[in-house]
Amino acid sequence: MRDAAFGYSTLEFDLETGTRGSRAVHVEKLLCSLTGAEAAVVVNNNAAAVLLALCSLARGKEVVVSRGELVEIGGSFRIPEVMEQSGALLREVGATNRTHPRDYRSAVSEETALLLKVHTSNFAVVGFTAEVSTEELVAIGRESSVPVMVDAGSGTLVNLSAYGLPGETTVQEYLAAGADLVTFSGDKLLGGPQAGILVGTRRCLEPMKKHPLLRALRVDKVTLAALEGTLRLYRDERQALEQIPSLRMMTVSGDELASRARAAARRMRRALPATVFLKTLQGFSQVGGGTFPLLEIPTSLICVSVTGLSPQQLEQKLRTSPLPIIGRISQGAFLLDLRTVTDKDIPEIITALQAIAA
Repeated sequence: MRDAAFGYSTLEFDLETGTRGSRAVHVEKLLCSLTGAEAAVVVNNNAAAVLLALCSLARGKEVVVSRGELVEIGGSFRIPEVMEQSGALLREVGATNRTHPRDYRSAVSEETALLLKVHTSNFAVVGFTAEVSTEELVAIGRESSVPVMVDAGSGTLVNLSAYGLPGETTVQEYLAAGADLVTFSGDKLLGGPQAGILVGTRRCLEPMKKHPLLRALRVDKVTLAALEGTLRLYRDERQALEQIPSLRMMTVSGDELASRARAAARRMRRALPATVFLKTLQGFSQVGGGTFPLLEIPTSLICVSVTGLSPQQLEQKLRTSPLPIIGRISQGAFLLDLRTVTDKDIPEIITALQAIAA
């Protein structure tokens, strides 16, 4: 990122031909190699990726989507509103809690441009439910010669079920199931910069590369450099888990967290006055609503209290310290989660607590 920002780059220069090139080539080969896609495009976020796809492939025509997947993501952006801006026509099928293959089949007509499956980010529907799998939707698409698009939201390239987390369908699995196009975020689970990534067949991606909207949604050289660096780590899954913070924090073992919590508490006690009280305890981390709205992962916590301050006052003082320190209050106690606190953070926490105690 530093080299790209402050030095020369080959952002749109083809070294082999000496002519103007495409900024997409810097990450397209990596994305295709990692996911098995034929082509790829990068824009500035996943909402932009969905907008570009709908504008390119479905403007003026119908897009069939389950009512249970008409999600609203952060900042009040809703799938129906993004679709409206694209010029595509929404065709809702099924019910909020149950959608069946027959619902899609009965909706397909000569006006249908896409079958769309949307990851239900930020919420979960439980109980009397049914949804159509990607494989089933692809079969319906093949029957009627209609492409299938998946908005994966916080797409992942790693099968997290191998690390004790609920199975989140990977981008590779969506494509292997036959999806013609998958969109997902470059940050969040992927762990790179904010970006929207589209991967899939050349038939779907080539119109987007030529679409005038792409210029308005494209990313700069620094973002591309950050994304390329992140994707290179994924060529070795073990390296990705070690070096990408979001993956490392989600997959660290309970034993390691407990050991780190005890060591951190000892280190803090030696440096802090007697008016600061510390206690280690077990609890849960929440990954975040964007992908795992209900998931709680066992973790180790440090409970911090300062004489004369309520948990709310301590939280406010740490949050507004020169280097903001963000904890949480649970059952009347201020907590620091060792899943998201590293060893190099401890001196900063000590400094802030010393100032507060003084």
